[in-house]
Amino acid sequence: MPLLLVFGQEPATPAAVEKKERPKRPPRPGVSTPGVKRDMTTLTPAAVFPVPGTPDWQVMTDDSVWVSNGPKNTVHRLDPKTNQVVAAIEVGKRPCSGLAAGFGSVWVPVCGDRPGVENGARPSLARIDIKTNQVIATIPVGPANSEGGLVASPEAVWMVTDPKGTLSRIDPATNRVAAEIAVAPGSVACVYGDGAVWVSSPEKSVITRVDPKTNTATDTIAVGPGPRFLTAGAGSVWTLNQGDGTVSRVDMKTRKVVANIEVGLPGTGGELAFGDGHVWATVFQIPLSEIDPATNQVVKQWVGAGGDSVRVGHGSLWLSNLREQNVWRIDLKQL
Repeated sequence: MPLLLVFGQEPATPAAVEKKERPKRPPRPGVSTPGVKRDMTTLTPAAVFPVPGTPDWQVMTDDSVWVSNGPKNTVHRLDPKTNQVVAAIEVGKRPCSGLAAGFGSVWVPVCGDRPGVENGARPSLARIDIKTNQVIATIPVGPANSEGGLVASPEAVWMVTDPKGTLSRIDPATNRVAAEIAVAPGSVACVYGDGAVWVSSPEKSVITRVDPKTNTATDTIAVGPGPRFLTAGAGSVWTLNQGDGTVSRVDMKTRKVVANIEVGLPGTGGELAFGDGHVWATVFQIPLSEIDPATNQVVKQWVGAGGDSVRVGHGSLWLSNLREQNVWRIDLKQL
C-alpha cells in the first residue's frame, strides 16, 4: 500500500502504517456460566519473578521451576524456597515449543533462526543438566512447530519433529533419535499418561495414542476443533481447542471423548496444566480458568492482563505473564 504524504507532517513509516491498520483481535468471550468470572486484580501473588524478555514455557523439577525466554535465548531457573531467579542458562537461538524434565535433565526445543536467514542457527534440542545448570548435549533435531510441546516418559523423551506427522523417540542414554513413529499430519505437542504418549494435531482436530513398548500409534481420537496444548490427569487427556475455545476430555482407558467443556478461549496461544486435582487453562485476556474434573465445568475464571503458560507445583500455581515480563507464584489456598 503506498504511503500518503501530507505536507507539514512527517511521512508515516511502513511500521506505523502496519500498526495503525492491523485489526484488533476481538475479546475472548470466556465462559458464559453466571458467577464464575472475576478480575485478575483480585489475586495477590505470593512472589513475582522478574524475567525480562518473554517468559513462557514452564516445567517443574523437585526443587525448581524452569521458564524459557525466547528472545534472550535462555532458560531461567526459579527457586521456590527463596523465591529468586537463581540461574539463566543459554540454550541456543529461540527456545520454543515447551520444556520437559526427565533423566536428570531439562529438555529444551530450540527453534533457531527463522527460514530464509543465511547460515542461521538450525533447530535442535538442548539438554540441561539439573545439577550443574549446564547444557550437556545439543541434539540436531528440532520441533515441528514453535507452538507445541514435548514430554519425557519413563522410557524416553518424545517430540514431534516433522509437520507431516513424525513423533521422534529420543534415547537419553545416547542423545539420539531411536525411533520415528507416524502420527497425524500437523501434530505439534505431546503428553504422557496411563503408559502412553498422546499427541495433538490442530490440523486434523485429533489426538493420537502411541504405545512406547511397541513404538506404534494405536488410536486416533477426534476431539474439538484445533487442539494444540494438552495435559493429563484424573484418568484423562485434556485438550485446549483453539478453534472454538473448548476443552475436550478423553478417558485414557476407553479412549473416548467424555466431555467438551465450554471455556470460551478461542484463538492462538495459551496452555493447559493439571494440578491440585483440577485443570488450569491460560490465554491472553483470560489468564486463568479452573476446571473441576468432578463436574467437567469451569468453576472460576479470571480476566485481565497476564498469562500464557501455567504449571502447578511446590504448593503453588505458577503463571508466566509473557507481556508483563514476569512469572507469578500464586498460593493455591488463595485460588
